[in-house]
Amino acid sequence: MRSSGTITKTLPSIFFLVSLVLIFWWGYRHLDYNWQWYRVGKYLSGSDGSYGLLVQGIFITLKISFFGLILSTFFGVFSALARLSSSRVLSFYMVLYIETIRNTPLLIQIFVIYFVISPVLDLSPMVCAVLALSLFEGAYASEIIRAGIVNVDKGQWEAARSIGLPTRLIYTRVVFPQVLKQTLPMLAGQSVSLIKDSALVSTISIFDLTMQGQRIVSETFLTFEIWFTVALCYFLMTAPLSFCIRIIEKRLNYTH
Repeated sequence: MRSSGTITKTLPSIFFLVSLVLIFWWGYRHLDYNWQWYRVGKYLSGSDGSYGLLVQGIFITLKISFFGLILSTFFGVFSALARLSSSRVLSFYMVLYIETIRNTPLLIQIFVIYFVISPVLDLSPMVCAVLALSLFEGAYASEIIRAGIVNVDKGQWEAARSIGLPTRLIYTRVVFPQVLKQTLPMLAGQSVSLIKDSALVSTISIFDLTMQGQRIVSETFLTFEIWFTVALCYFLMTAPLSFCIRIIEKRLNYTH
């Protein structure tokens, strides 16, 4: 009975995937385009074993995403705590930061940091890219973390205070472990978004994966081959992370 039920549930997914593959295959076969996939290989790996331009772009994308993830986590935790603090001024500024970031396009934020703030502070394009992504993703992470803190049962706070724990230990030993358990899948999902959003840093002349793709297309006119390869590269970077998120979610649900 279970096996038949599982098959019934998976049939729509299988049908969708098969239909999607057939649609792409039909379009591929009937597109009036001279496919030259054999020319893509050298942009992944050079003849002398060196990294191709696309692989070099992948490393830049991963570098930006790594530092962006660390900083966005810091911004998220700090702004969430500041917003929940008793200081109305600090809370006001955090609300202003979060709402401004969440209600304006990331591309505009990158331009503002690069063209307005960067000349004043003498920031490199890489620093501008990491800072823009960190502020953007940090605003969303802040709301996730704040919601997790608010959802901690009041009895936990009262019990911690009743035994004389200072505020710092209440957060580190009581609140944050519970918040992490509740919000980790959502925060991990933001890391996937960060990798995909990093494609916009190509607009400020950073040779990440997207910029390398644009460069190759302009030189070779291998439009579809290169962009399909770039899309595959992003998929290979984000799919394992998404898979890990699902495992974490299952384990957290199991512990509940």
